[in-house]
Amino acid sequence: MTSAANQHFDIAVVGAGPAGIAAAVRAADSGASVALLDDNPHAGGQIWRGGPGASPKSQELKWLDRLEKSSAKVFRGARVFHLQHNSLAAEFGDELLSIAFDKLILATGARELFLPFPGWTLPNVFGAGGLQALVKSGLPVKDQRVIVAGSGPLLLAVAAYLRKSGARVLAVCEQTSWSRFARFGLAMSLLPGKFRQASNLFFDLGRTPLWTSCWPLAAIGTDKLAAVRLLHRGRVREIDCDLLACGFHLLPNLELARLAGCKIKHGFVEVDEFQQTSASNIFCAGEPTGIGGLELALLQGQIAGFAAAQALGAARKLFRKRRTHRRAVRLLKDSFALRPELKAIVKSDTLICRCEDVPFERLRAFNSWRAAKLQTRCGMGPCQARVCGPAAQFLFGWKPDSVRPPVFPVKCSSLAAIAAPEEEVGQPTGGS
Repeated sequence: MTSAANQHFDIAVVGAGPAGIAAAVRAADSGASVALLDDNPHAGGQIWRGGPGASPKSQELKWLDRLEKSSAKVFRGARVFHLQHNSLAAEFGDELLSIAFDKLILATGARELFLPFPGWTLPNVFGAGGLQALVKSGLPVKDQRVIVAGSGPLLLAVAAYLRKSGARVLAVCEQTSWSRFARFGLAMSLLPGKFRQASNLFFDLGRTPLWTSCWPLAAIGTDKLAAVRLLHRGRVREIDCDLLACGFHLLPNLELARLAGCKIKHGFVEVDEFQQTSASNIFCAGEPTGIGGLELALLQGQIAGFAAAQALGAARKLFRKRRTHRRAVRLLKDSFALRPELKAIVKSDTLICRCEDVPFERLRAFNSWRAAKLQTRCGMGPCQARVCGPAAQFLFGWKPDSVRPPVFPVKCSSLAAIAAPEEEVGQPTGGS
């Protein structure tokens, strides 16, 4: 691997989803030199991945156009794996990219929470957002029978998108109760613009059934998915289907924030009114500070960008709007809290760590995440515990270990390129 020349910017932004784009645009417009790094080939993140349904007048394309016209330098396909001494290291094609910065904005987004159940590793069982991304990238689903299950508003958005793409969405299965779901819908409709969004979403869903207090018990099939067994308000249903899209709300991506020493509170990065973290000159915006939706992420990104560029007056003007949309964080958390009955889904032979083939039965013998890793290699495979770690935390109450570099699996040549005699970290260790 060749090493790209070191580059210096006033502000580096990691993550080119809505929050990262907004941060980069506002910081650049305020006169700062800005680098925006993202591991995807196109800016937009999961929510703005694009696809056949994108409108030329959409909010997405307006922000992407602002980014294109700004002075921010965008590094697409750059996976940041190390952060130390005001410098980022990223794999960038066949090169090692080194970015030095004065200030850093973390907008690393979130990922789906998967809860294992019998058959969840069968072909044609997908993450809800993952299936949506594949369809946006060209996967045909016309006339495919789909069950969408799990928890959170993402389920409805995925179901609506799949239906518009020609799929036969048989049902949306939401684990929360009808009363919690209804209270969430009523409260969210009072936020600016949300009533219209909800109306459009339910119009797109058509007559698709929405079953609350419902979750998957098992995915059934031999070589691939053939049916899903569901528990719906105490009654077991078995439904033939071709695809299962499953996700139990979202989890923030905190690896870089932990590596930077940012204070984490209640599972999210703690920030002040200017989106600044407890770590000097490091800001954070979007889902890592709380799952609150697109509008909140955009506002937080803009505030972080202005603040990092010292345009504090411009940042303050957005405080009131942000305060309004912050209500969504608590609403989402309270409305879609996972019910304890979901812990009973797993069986003794259900795989928890699919990378290392570690079943539930083997993990029950341990009392901590560290002990389980050392004895079973759980969490030490390619996903680096991004799937099994949160599942184990839900099932057993284990707390995650501290993060060590590299935060993603990388080539040995990348580690060698950033290594230096005086470094105390950066050497490859088992499971990091």
